[in-house]
Amino acid sequence: MKYCISILLFIGASSFCFAQDSTEKVVDSLYKEDQFYAGITYNLLGKSPDGLSQSGFSLGFHLGFIRDMPINTDRNIAIGIGLGYSANSFNQNLLISANDASGFDYSILDDSSNYSKNKFSTHLIEVPIEFRWRTSTPTEYNFWRIYTGFKVSYVFSNTTKYLGDTEDLKYNNIDDFNTLQYGFTLSAGYSTWNFHLYYALNPIFNKNATIDGVVLDTNAIKIGLMFYIL
Repeated sequence: MKYCISILLFIGASSFCFAQDSTEKVVDSLYKEDQFYAGITYNLLGKSPDGLSQSGFSLGFHLGFIRDMPINTDRNIAIGIGLGYSANSFNQNLLISANDASGFDYSILDDSSNYSKNKFSTHLIEVPIEFRWRTSTPTEYNFWRIYTGFKVSYVFSNTTKYLGDTEDLKYNNIDDFNTLQYGFTLSAGYSTWNFHLYYALNPIFNKNATIDGVVLDTNAIKIGLMFYIL
């Protein structure tokens, strides 16, 4: 009996030590951070021609997955590559209307124009690439982060809407939008709350979009909050 008890005690002690070692291995395992993201932004128009202005709130919603790939032993420096979805609206006074030549005309609505809505919207599939620095540890879930990077997006859908006193105009998937969008990104903050900035390096519209013969070189700037989830 004593022999059996001794064996059981030995097995129990071994199991405890093994479990303790396993716990330590879990704590010290190859952890990853911030592999899901969701964000909301206020969308601005940069490089706008004279007279072009925005009204109301122009919002963007963003969500996706980023593969976190640490590149140092502390795992607080990493490269992130992901895939996501983005929906954006821009409320402004740029009128987009079809012409008789199967194209589109662009003009600035003046203060005397009576309309209740004038906006364009885009839906994008985006591929973010980030260089990631953070103060995380295997057991610390609230930490500082600075993520800088580059984002390439494909515009798979666009819509323009104008609601005026005398006419309503709506167009879907017109060819004058640049289907490929790309720009710099920055996310920085602590724990849940992170400031986010996107600055597009190419215009929203292609060279077919002109005002009085001048190409519309307007780009997108997005400022808001980004939330990261393990």
